[in-house]
Amino acid sequence: MKQSKIAVTGGIGSGKSTVLDLLKKRGYNVVSCDEIYARLIREDAFLKGLARLFPSVVKDGTLDRAALSHIVFLDSGAREKLNSYAHPLIMERLLACMEGPISFAEVPLLFEGGYERLFDGVIVVLRDRAARLDAVRRRSGLSEEEVMRRMDSQFGYETLPAGCHVLRNDGSVEELERRLTELLSTL
Repeated sequence: MKQSKIAVTGGIGSGKSTVLDLLKKRGYNVVSCDEIYARLIREDAFLKGLARLFPSVVKDGTLDRAALSHIVFLDSGAREKLNSYAHPLIMERLLACMEGPISFAEVPLLFEGGYERLFDGVIVVLRDRAARLDAVRRRSGLSEEEVMRRMDSQFGYETLPAGCHVLRNDGSVEELERRLTELLSTL
């Protein structure tokens, strides 16, 4: 039996994590780039490499995430340097965790990294920009300007590559779950 690896992507605040939670409740194998990154930043080898790239953000073997975020969301060159270092490691671990007949992976920067080719399918979670802004501000405590800077640094989801499955997240979680059920029946 062929294994299917499906990426779930979308802009910050679109509802990717909620979609993964709904898939997990249905018994699917789900993997998250954000969770892999959270484990990586606790590993000495990764932090040493990060400290070579950004000496001011690792102190006493601990990453100052706020300092790193401040640097990379103000400087696209620094963001590219971080992505070039972290993303290959994250993707290697992510793909190794995808098992079973069908697995889903939350990949926030899928198109930015050209990683869509590693998957058998792509689900793009789309949500109104104002709703995304509000969701991120509520969960993170970031200012509107900081959230907008992060949104603007991401792939523009106005035009999608061919073959993507769109999942609109414009209402309640129950509505999102209904739309997900419909989408899953077509995969």
